[in-house]
Amino acid sequence: MRKPADLRKAEIIATVLALADRIGPDRVTTGAVAAEVGVTQAALFRHFPSKSAMWQAVAGHVAGELSAAWDEALARQGGSLDRLTALFAAQLDRIATIPALPMLLFSRELNVENDALRAIFRGRLTAFHGLLMQEVGLGQAAGRLRADVAPADVAVLLTSLVQGVAIRWTLGARDFPLVAEGLRLLGVQLRLLSAKEA
Repeated sequence: MRKPADLRKAEIIATVLALADRIGPDRVTTGAVAAEVGVTQAALFRHFPSKSAMWQAVAGHVAGELSAAWDEALARQGGSLDRLTALFAAQLDRIATIPALPMLLFSRELNVENDALRAIFRGRLTAFHGLLMQEVGLGQAAGRLRADVAPADVAVLLTSLVQGVAIRWTLGARDFPLVAEGLRLLGVQLRLLSAKEA
């Protein structure tokens, strides 16, 4: 029985991400995806006219997942540091849920072959950086964080912390809980950035 187009597209996207995790993004071919899904390459190309378009759909899916997680994190009650922590945890949770993501960011597909894919991920990184800056600025205004460090610089530090923990998790065969380790290190960073008590 033929699946509806939207379900088949979702299945293809999930398969691309699973293969990227298993064999690496640069080894994912349309033939491998078609074989894994159980369709012909011609059927695959009816849903995505090119490999580039397939990857763009994957990136759009991942971007949507990230945005939804950030929105949910920021909707929680609490102060700026609570929202900052929730935002940080949401990013790590999405990486744990989509473990191909760190490898994809350093893939040839993203960095050399597919400008649209790179633009989507650059846009999400810029958005995440902006959200971190916003919460850091609010934390400074509330007297919770040091005011002598630019929010943009703190956002770079926190983004780098996410990336560093994610890469260590990926290279270490995922032998530690990503979110818990990231939050532990975030706590260290926030203590270093906390405003001195009067």
